[in-house]
Amino acid sequence: MVLFAIGFNSVKNQTEVNSSQPKPNLDDTLMYQQVQAATFQYFWNGAEPNSGLARERIHLDGVYNQNDQNVVTSGGGGFGIMALLVGAHRGFVTRADVVERLERIMQFLEKADRFHGAWPHWWHGETGKVKPFSKKDDGGDLVESSFLAQGLLCVRQYFSNGNRRERKLAERADKLWKEIDFDFYRNGKNVLYWHWSPQYGWEMNFPVSGYNECLIMYILAVASPTHGVDPVVYHEGWAKNGGIKKEIKALGYDLQLSHNGATEYGGPLFWAHYSYLGLDPRGLKDKYADYWKENVHQSLINYQWCVNNPLGFKGYGKNSWGLTSSYSVKGYAGHAPGEKRDKGVIAPTAALSSMPYTPKESMQALKYWYTEKKSLLFGEYGFYDAFSETANWYPQRYLAIDQGPIVVMMENHRSGLIWNLFMSAPEIKTALKKLEFESPWLK
Repeated sequence: MVLFAIGFNSVKNQTEVNSSQPKPNLDDTLMYQQVQAATFQYFWNGAEPNSGLARERIHLDGVYNQNDQNVVTSGGGGFGIMALLVGAHRGFVTRADVVERLERIMQFLEKADRFHGAWPHWWHGETGKVKPFSKKDDGGDLVESSFLAQGLLCVRQYFSNGNRRERKLAERADKLWKEIDFDFYRNGKNVLYWHWSPQYGWEMNFPVSGYNECLIMYILAVASPTHGVDPVVYHEGWAKNGGIKKEIKALGYDLQLSHNGATEYGGPLFWAHYSYLGLDPRGLKDKYADYWKENVHQSLINYQWCVNNPLGFKGYGKNSWGLTSSYSVKGYAGHAPGEKRDKGVIAPTAALSSMPYTPKESMQALKYWYTEKKSLLFGEYGFYDAFSETANWYPQRYLAIDQGPIVVMMENHRSGLIWNLFMSAPEIKTALKKLEFESPWLK
């Protein structure tokens, strides 16, 4: 891990939003930086060497039951691309080294399997050939591709005014995201479908409708200048003609949206992270919700559930909280508040990636885990994916989709870097206007 000078230098936010949001206590700056820098290494030293992209998973025990050590991921790769920009900004690695790594990634993405412009969920890193996520999920994954496109747009914005080599890199990133055929993934309807397979067509049959982690896909679909969709697809498909709205009160906080399959307390906490790595939720509103409020309240419900700990799991409390999709004692699970969803498994990414929303509560967890539980919870690439004190379960394993949001959202809290980059894209501003969003970025 590279240690570096302490500082909170930032990209100037063109709209001066969120100036009143609390920042990390300067006394804790070094700890904050060490956690962020170590997690960054997942995407640097831990990357698959041929593609340069993030490995889907890294198991320090060396056990890969599906022989998937070198499988790379489009969504986690997109998060990793944003993390690389954070690394350049923070001085974890040099800007020139990041450019070289991103060139390798672009070369891979240009040649790897694609399906109507969309990438699959997984590839074999050595070849770029698709690795099926499941039997019929062997083609384009529009949600994961949107997470990747979010990163590509940030690359374009970061390097567009750089030297000749950097501008060329920006052009390649721009071309790649513009090749995603969002309109094709409508399947002729006013909704976006998650999957298409060259062998099975639309048999996965997963129209994306109602609130979850997929808002960014619809924003990008409307934003695309090459294969875009009409705003009606957002309103009829994603928002279900207004059916997405639902007033929910839980643990002293209210939610405005019906969280798919989790209407009582809200869904797993990654729903407040994945779409908002680039899409700035501060002051972001449409006729369905105030998205900053939604994310803050979802995070606080998650926190309060763990503090109350109605199921009596060991270790839960103000210093140790956070339920989201992660590794679980038995396989992988979508942990969330609720008697059926809470399995006694805490994932550090839940609290740490919520740093912009719950700075006090998130920092409290970070400090406790880092100072009191480090030997059990912290390794080469930051905090391990998940743990359970109840089960005495502390696997030394990582997942890209959980490590990436930690790096990015900790940086968004510090400087707004990735928010500033993504929201500066003219296509995003145009899309938000078409969808009648309010945002300080549109003033």
